[in-house]
Amino acid sequence: MPSFDIVSKTEMAEVDNALAGIVREVATRFDFKGSKCTIERKEQLITIIADDDLKLKQMHELVKVYFTRRNVDPKSLDFTKAPEKASGNTLRHEIAIKEGIDKDLAKNLVKLIKDSKIKVQAAIQGDELRVTGKKRDELQEVIALLRKGEHDRPLQFVNFRD
Repeated sequence: MPSFDIVSKTEMAEVDNALAGIVREVATRFDFKGSKCTIERKEQLITIIADDDLKLKQMHELVKVYFTRRNVDPKSLDFTKAPEKASGNTLRHEIAIKEGIDKDLAKNLVKLIKDSKIKVQAAIQGDELRVTGKKRDELQEVIALLRKGEHDRPLQFVNFRD
């Protein structure tokens, strides 16, 4: 029976490459000269330290630009946590890297697939979704349907088996 998996993974090597590019640009840009702006990653958390709100917004723009350049979807970043004051009149903002498909998104995807009336089955398996069907064409229709939709995180389609 043909099947494929829907996952949401972020390539950490590309994240590190993007952050290295940001560090290089901050070191060379005139408007960051003499500032204490830094960016680093530990596990699934990116920490930005900036002097003020303006520099923090510029760092956010750099993150989005460099992630896009390295083919990492900026939707995989969670900017919802508010910036907090750090030592020396600086701001610290922690950005979480979202990976995996949580239960709410999985339920929404299953509902979307069932409402489309395509003859496939979707099953939640941990932090991924398995879609099976009788025909390869039906599975490709599901992929096309999900690519059109707007989701709060990037989706990849892997393990396509015939």
